[in-house]
Amino acid sequence: MDDYGIDMDEVSRVIDTADVLIVRFAILDKRLLVDTRTNDNDGPLVAVVDKAGSVEERFKSLKKLRPRFSLPEKIMSFMWPRHIDTFRRSGLAQRITDRLVSLGGEEMAAQAEKAFDELAGREKREVVTAIRGGESYQTLWERRA
Repeated sequence: MDDYGIDMDEVSRVIDTADVLIVRFAILDKRLLVDTRTNDNDGPLVAVVDKAGSVEERFKSLKKLRPRFSLPEKIMSFMWPRHIDTFRRSGLAQRITDRLVSLGGEEMAAQAEKAFDELAGREKREVVTAIRGGESYQTLWERRA
């Protein structure tokens, strides 16, 4: 464990070797999907996807997203316990981007950035909702009139 609360060496190894990777973020129902498989027609994929209810559901959704690929032997996953900005500052987002670019070319950098930006925006909205005591949140303090 280090300052981020996870084993960064292990996470880096997973990013560098996994065919299919899911990154879960602490307060988001959305996930980052990274599929590094390529063929003559399709390059790698990076996308923000819904949380799956089960492993089987994740495999089905992946097959729907990537119909020209057989199901992977396994889908690797890890939980990032901090904010998206911290994920970026840790170097892990860049590590993912670099791997995607090495497999699919420079346009993958923009796709990865778009996915990270979407996650950051969703996270910001979720934090604001939590602060305001929105649906599924309860405020700890309320202003008295």
